[in-house]
Amino acid sequence: MYHILFCDDADAFRAVSESSSDRFAPLFAAKFDEAKLRAIADDVAVESRLRLLAVNRLRAEGRDTGPKHLHGVVVEVALDGGLDTLAAYADGRVRYINQTGKMSIIEGQAPELADKITRLFDASRSLVARIGPWTKERLPPPTKGNARLTFLVSDGLYFGAGPMADLSRDAMAGPVMFAAAELLNATVELSLAAQKKQA
Repeated sequence: MYHILFCDDADAFRAVSESSSDRFAPLFAAKFDEAKLRAIADDVAVESRLRLLAVNRLRAEGRDTGPKHLHGVVVEVALDGGLDTLAAYADGRVRYINQTGKMSIIEGQAPELADKITRLFDASRSLVARIGPWTKERLPPPTKGNARLTFLVSDGLYFGAGPMADLSRDAMAGPVMFAAAELLNATVELSLAAQKKQA
């Protein structure tokens, strides 16, 4: 589940995805079909993660990916008990993997989270505008005491990493860390409320 948050491995995503319709087959096909991939990438009604898979395939084939667009934000914090990971996407979906391995999954758009997702994306766009894309393979998870902000952008992965305290105080990264913390707390509250209703 952790690795598919970044939408940079189509095979891993296919293994757990329910998007098996013919329309999305080009995302996972060996044969490159630019027209069909571009149709997925440009469709704002399609799930953000699927759009990003299409964009990544187009970019890997050397095709134009259009204007820069932020599709998702992944925030990782390495704690004593393991890695806390929060992922938010432009379509309102949220994934949270607690250091214990427990997960909170928000599908579709949750009104309770909308403002917090907007703040996270606004802060993230400001940071992305000041840095460049990472041109190598995605790095392993951060080690204890450190954090990493990964931005899933149409022209590649952008990230900032370092000691959690330093990122929290940083003029550019700090607002992202703060917005992510707010979203994480709200996501946990929403998940717990849903669990109580089901009990």
